[in-house]
Amino acid sequence: QSFKLLGFLDVKNVPCARESVLYGSLGSLVMGLGHFLATSRVRRSCDVAVGGFICTMLGYWFYCRYNLAQQRIQQRMLQEGMKNRILYEGSYLDPEKEQTGSERSNS
Repeated sequence: QSFKLLGFLDVKNVPCARESVLYGSLGSLVMGLGHFLATSRVRRSCDVAVGGFICTMLGYWFYCRYNLAQQRIQQRMLQEGMKNRILYEGSYLDPEKEQTGSERSNS
């Protein structure tokens, strides 16, 4: 079953959303509790906890999405390289094919 955060962010189907919410809640707990232990001010600690949630969630969201984009670029490059290898394998355009003496004199 899907869980929608704020009514529009589908946590189950959107990449990085689940991890971002989990790390945000952990950051919220750490920052709010740390501020409370340091100052003993409840209201200010709740404000710090909310700010910590937002900052941690957004920070991890951008980090995760950047890494996901890098992986997709590498995957696309690998797929294209494999397609080219299949296409050129055994032909004179194959970079791994060892050239013989007669082919060296022609090029």
